[in-house]
Amino acid sequence: MARFDGLLATDLRDVTSDPAALESTGFWAVSADFEGRLVCARFGSVRRRPVPAPVPGAWRGPAVGDWTSSLDRAMYTTGVRRIREHIATGEVYQANLCRVLTAPLPDPAADVDALTALLARGNPAPYAGTIRLPADGVEIATASPELFLRRDGRTVESGPIKGTGRTENDLLEKDHAENVMIVDLVRNDLGRVCATGSVTVPDLCVVEKHPGLVHLVSTVRGELAEGAGWPELLDAAFPPGSVTGAPKSSALRIIGELETAPRGPYCGGIGWVDADRRTASLAVGIRTFWIDRTGTVPVLRFGTGAGITWGSDPEREWAETELKASRLLAVASGEHGTTGRTA
Repeated sequence: MARFDGLLATDLRDVTSDPAALESTGFWAVSADFEGRLVCARFGSVRRRPVPAPVPGAWRGPAVGDWTSSLDRAMYTTGVRRIREHIATGEVYQANLCRVLTAPLPDPAADVDALTALLARGNPAPYAGTIRLPADGVEIATASPELFLRRDGRTVESGPIKGTGRTENDLLEKDHAENVMIVDLVRNDLGRVCATGSVTVPDLCVVEKHPGLVHLVSTVRGELAEGAGWPELLDAAFPPGSVTGAPKSSALRIIGELETAPRGPYCGGIGWVDADRRTASLAVGIRTFWIDRTGTVPVLRFGTGAGITWGSDPEREWAETELKASRLLAVASGEHGTTGRTA
């Protein structure tokens, strides 16, 4: 099953890793791992159905103190300093440094859709969604605030986020500069598959409020060139520029050197494609939980990170990763309640 935008998709028909299938027919749920694994699932039944209210006891999540991080504080701040060294030598202008948090699941039979109900109540998000395909190793609940790709016919749009604070007053000049850098990167990505001169930036550095924090968000829009479809669009735009860095190739190399765990669906693309209507909405897989059953004990994973520029302070960047994670970990513990407090 899958849930997106108030729709519930059931009756699984096909599963494929071929992005060309998204140009065919039907309603598809899409999960693209940061490392490139793509799962596209077509469903036979799609109906309007809001996320149900949480059922007491339906989800038993890890306690907030049960999580371990792929990078501890010392490793993360050292990584920030290393990225600044790369910036100083001109190898990169910005790079996202992320860490993956892991905790054992108290209930091995946990249903990720029950977690979705808690997230909808405790941390509502514009691109929230669920994909539950256990046979294909995909059990995801996302509360993403960030648009990766929206498509309406030949029009495509991206909404990169760069700049995070508890309030608007926390946003620095560094945050605005970082946002503009990534907007330029996304413009170039879309420009590879869009008609010449069609790529525009309708909104730049708009402040958006979300539960417990604010973001700077921009909009990049273009018209797909003749002959370009989902294979070409994903090849040009993936992985999302806001969670890699600029230049993207250099940032990916540096990420590979510094990060110690695969990101999986975190920082990938998660969403839906309606091939019949030629519409789609894929989120950047941030604020995302996923169940990993590949080991002897099922675990829940969650990613958090920050964009590093020359103006980055290592301790401030660590604090930003903590801010992004704190509320969501409290919700996933099942103990957050509905008061709106942060952990």
